[in-house]
Amino acid sequence: MRIEKVPSLIGRYTGKSYKKKGYSLSSVLIVLIGLALTGLNANDNIPAAPEADRMTGKNTISVGVAKVNITPAVPVIMAGYGARTEPFKGINDSLFAAATVFSDGVNRAVIITAEVLGFSHESWDELTGRIEREVGIPRKYILLAPVHNHGAPSTRAYGDDVSDDLLAYNRELRDKLVAVTKGAVINSQPALIGSGKGICKMSMNRRALNANGGIRIGRNPYGPCDQEVGVVRIDDLDGTPFSLFVNWPTHATVMGGANYMITGDWPGAARRYIEREFPAPVIATITAGASGDIDPIYRVRPDFRESEMEEIGIILGREAIRVADEINTFPAGSISALQRVITLPGKATEGSWQKVDSFEPGPDVDVRLSLLRVGNILFAGISGEVFTEIGMRVKEISPFRYTYVITHCNGASGYLITDEAYGKGGYEVSATRVMPGAEGAIITNLEEMMNTID
Repeated sequence: MRIEKVPSLIGRYTGKSYKKKGYSLSSVLIVLIGLALTGLNANDNIPAAPEADRMTGKNTISVGVAKVNITPAVPVIMAGYGARTEPFKGINDSLFAAATVFSDGVNRAVIITAEVLGFSHESWDELTGRIEREVGIPRKYILLAPVHNHGAPSTRAYGDDVSDDLLAYNRELRDKLVAVTKGAVINSQPALIGSGKGICKMSMNRRALNANGGIRIGRNPYGPCDQEVGVVRIDDLDGTPFSLFVNWPTHATVMGGANYMITGDWPGAARRYIEREFPAPVIATITAGASGDIDPIYRVRPDFRESEMEEIGIILGREAIRVADEINTFPAGSISALQRVITLPGKATEGSWQKVDSFEPGPDVDVRLSLLRVGNILFAGISGEVFTEIGMRVKEISPFRYTYVITHCNGASGYLITDEAYGKGGYEVSATRVMPGAEGAIITNLEEMMNTID
């Protein structure tokens, strides 16, 4: 297993320099290490509060980042489109996961990103339990954030109809996510953090009017669409960036159900562009904002003959780099976290996309709401496929200037849609497993949590 990490003391990058506001700063070397080289194994325990986290005083946060290749070695079933029933046939581009660990000397937290579709409540429970035991990070300080990539292997790890190869891949994936978190802890260094916002217009509301007056999946330029690009830049104490966090509310569905090649879709393309073009070596972590009703403007392509996936990644990556260059970074203060599970009345999923007047009840659905505050930056996680209007409202009511909504975070609760959408029909209405009222419950609970987090 190979983990890419940014070491704090291994050496200095002697090639191109990072230039910011007249200063020329050497960049930190990014090296590839194997677990055998460091002596780090997935089952090794990590001390809960290393002394290095306390070296610079209470106002400085330590940050460590690491990433690992999670591309499957054996063909398995892909996720995201039910019509794909055969294993993938090749690899267009590799998949990666990354861990960003924050510590203020008292509390430690981690954001784990992965270029896969999602993780079930059961997978979240198993994985976060291991991280709590083996790494010492409490569950409420963990954000497990898949990018909802439809070009990745299935993460179904339970059930009687799961193949041995898929079970093996998911076991290896969980091991890698634990190991990359440990790698980020070991790699921690005192850091400066700042945030900024931009715009990427390569997305559009997908709930479009069809010829019969109903709602289909298409392109609706008149519908609401949050196109904000959130960027968090993390520097060493010399002001040299070593990590960029990017949040953009769009489905990872440039490639469609006819594609049988493994790909990171636009999140992978954006990550590659940022890491290739940024003027200092960085690890880029991509997260999906509230995009349950938002698709990229190039969508569900059958193959890679066009470069549209890369185009979206380049345009988003350029905007992220532009924003990052304008960010001022500071000692980030303290860390706090809060999680809450709300139970919503369940709804039976419908076979039809047509508008209906009433819905059949189904099993209740748990939705996990997660807040992680790092200094004056708030990451708000929701365990479902959240409509863009809900995410926009959460950011609007937040008392924190920099609030980033991360969906598909800490579990999988399915589509979480606006009350207005229920009366119009469409795929998302047929697929949601919750009754009307989810919008208000999510917003009300997150508002209360945002106003009480310390």
